[in-house]
Amino acid sequence: MTRPLNFIIPAIDIIDGKCVRLTKGDYATKIIYSDDLVELAKSFEAKGITRLHLVDLDGARARKLVNIKTLKAIADHTNLIIDYGGGVTSIEDVKSILDAGASIVTLGTIAVKHPELLEEWIMEFGADKFLIGIDVMDEMVKVSGWEEDANIHISEMIRKMMAIGIARIFCTDISKDGMLSGPSTALYKKLLAEFPDLELIASGGVTSWNDITALSEIGCSAAIVGKALYEGNLLNLE
Repeated sequence: MTRPLNFIIPAIDIIDGKCVRLTKGDYATKIIYSDDLVELAKSFEAKGITRLHLVDLDGARARKLVNIKTLKAIADHTNLIIDYGGGVTSIEDVKSILDAGASIVTLGTIAVKHPELLEEWIMEFGADKFLIGIDVMDEMVKVSGWEEDANIHISEMIRKMMAIGIARIFCTDISKDGMLSGPSTALYKKLLAEFPDLELIASGGVTSWNDITALSEIGCSAAIVGKALYEGNLLNLE
C-alpha cells in the first residue's frame, strides 16, 4: 500500500505547553502525549512529514494568543509548513502568527461570526494565508468550541467562504473527533461533488492507513491526524 506522508498533517493541540488530545473537544478528557513540542515536531519531520497543524487551545479559551513562543520555537527548529490557530481576534494577531514562522493562519469561529474581518485580512495578507476550519454536527456548523450552533449548513458556509476567495477548508465531524472510529468519508465525498474546486482537508476519526487511502481516493487534499499518530496507529515516533 502506498503511504503518502505528504497527505498527513499532524495536529499538535497545546494546553499548558504540552501536546494533548481531547475527545469530542471535551477538556475533561485531556490526555497528555508530550511536553517537548519542538522534539515532537522534529520527530514528525524526521519521518518525512512536511506539514503541521498547531492549535493553541489555551488561546482559544482565553480569546488571545498564548502559545506564540511555541510556534516560533518549532518554526526555528524545523522546516515544517505550519498552520496555527486559536485565539486569533485581530489583524495584529494574524501578523504576529506569520511573523513567528507560520505559513498559514487557521480560523474558525471568527470566520463564521465575523466574515467581514476575514475579508479585511484577506485584502491585507492574501487568501492563501488562511485555512478555515469548519466544525459540524449532522452537517450543521458549530462554533465557540463546539458549544454554540451557528445555524448554518456546511454547504452554505463553504459557499460563503469560496465567494470571498477561500479555497482551502478543513472540516471536522465532531462525532468522529478523537474516537478512532473512521473519518466522515461520505460527507467529504458529498462536499467534493458539490464543490469540485474546493481544497478539502479531512479532520477527525482517522484511524489507519486504509482511512488515509480512502480519503485520498475521494479527492481530499490532506488529512489532519491526531490521536492515531500518538497511539502509534500510523507512525512509530520512537
